[in-house]
Amino acid sequence: MSIGLIGLGNILLKDEGVGVHAINKIRKEYSFTPHVEIIDGGTLGLDLLPYFEKYSKILIVDAANLNESPGTIKVFNINELSKLICKKFSVHHIGLPDIITACKLLNLHHEEIKLIGIQPYSIESGLELSPLISNKINLLIDHIIQQLDNWGIRCVSLYHQK
Repeated sequence: MSIGLIGLGNILLKDEGVGVHAINKIRKEYSFTPHVEIIDGGTLGLDLLPYFEKYSKILIVDAANLNESPGTIKVFNINELSKLICKKFSVHHIGLPDIITACKLLNLHHEEIKLIGIQPYSIESGLELSPLISNKINLLIDHIIQQLDNWGIRCVSLYHQK
């Protein structure tokens, strides 16, 4: 089983970069058994397609327009994503809709693709997450760890190892 964890977003636009901030924090603080490749997908768009060809399971983390209160976190499977994408689901709206469409056109089959989305508070220019979203980053990471655990991945905190 091969798993890719992809953080999406533009780190120059505050909360829009939350997916990248989350996976970078995970990279520093956790190890995984079996191995999970952690990818800073930024705003690469279709340049991420080789990763979608490579992995049987993909977990995407991104700011998402959930039409909910800022900081709300939801998990979606690929079927739900396909329905939501046409509504400009992704805040930056580059990459994810194009990748999902390309996967369908190329007839790529995945065991599972999930997105963990968080409603941003601010997507104004700035390198830091808003305080509200910054305070939710550990909860977002808990959702990521839970999904990986559901896939049989053992997540170990590097800060709690002996």
